Amino acid sequence: MAEEKKNLLTRAGLNKLESELHNLKVNKRQEIAEKIKEAREQGDLSENAEYDAAKDEQREIEERIVAIEALLKNAEVVDDAEEGTINIGCKVKLFDKEFDEEVEYMIVGSTEANSLQGKISNESPVGMALLHHKVGDEVTVETQAGVLEYKVLSVERSNEE
Repeated sequence: MAEEKKNLLTRAGLNKLESELHNLKVNKRQEIAEKIKEAREQGDLSENAEYDAAKDEQREIEERIVAIEALLKNAEVVDDAEEGTINIGCKVKLFDKEFDEEVEYMIVGSTEANSLQGKISNESPVGMALLHHKVGDEVTVETQAGVLEYKVLSVERSNEE
């Protein structure tokens, strides 16, 4: 049997998932149970939109709980990087040679990636190419959009907790 893929997370990402899981199990389950109880008290369930909506919400909550538990089961926190070396959990400032501008990224595990927040996955072409580089290194990345060239300006451990 193939070994299950590890879900690499930053410490902040792990804490966020654990917090969300706790909230879903403790608070959201209780809230939805109340909504279902109130909807049942209204009588005929066959034409009760509140009941249907509450049951749908309950299903979504339970699916999210299962998904988070699966992520956490194979989670591995990455924060043992060598100082000054790009790894998961680092915030990096780069000089983008093509656009002649500075860009900043946070390198995270694939489950935490969010390009709109500047969080790129260690499995993305750019994230993978940056891993293990240091300040001053020049990094060339081949992507579907073409070749990107960066110079590493700074590397710092993220203090997002």
